[in-house]
Amino acid sequence: MADYTFDQLKHLTVVELRKIASGVKHDAVQGYTQLNKEHLLKALCEALSIPMHAHHDVLGLDKAAVKAQLKALKTKRDEAIGAHDAAALKAIRRTRHRLNRKIRRALA
Repeated sequence: MADYTFDQLKHLTVVELRKIASGVKHDAVQGYTQLNKEHLLKALCEALSIPMHAHHDVLGLDKAAVKAQLKALKTKRDEAIGAHDAAALKAIRRTRHRLNRKIRRALA
């Protein structure tokens, strides 16, 4: 049996998933002919011991430090909202947005 990843299975059709399920002997895929794609995908992942999500690593960035900055900015944002300081609020939101984008760009 070929090794599959979650992304490979996700891009297959229901017919192809059912064909794979027919060769798997596991309680999770019992009644595979009646399952829709979402349930069949979950059952196949359980039967084949495949994680249900793709794990991404952050490369070239200290994610913990950026997350700490985001948390500090969140408290400052709440203070700015309470003080009705629109200029500070806009600056904080832009900084948080840039930091979030920095993390997303660093995903591998």
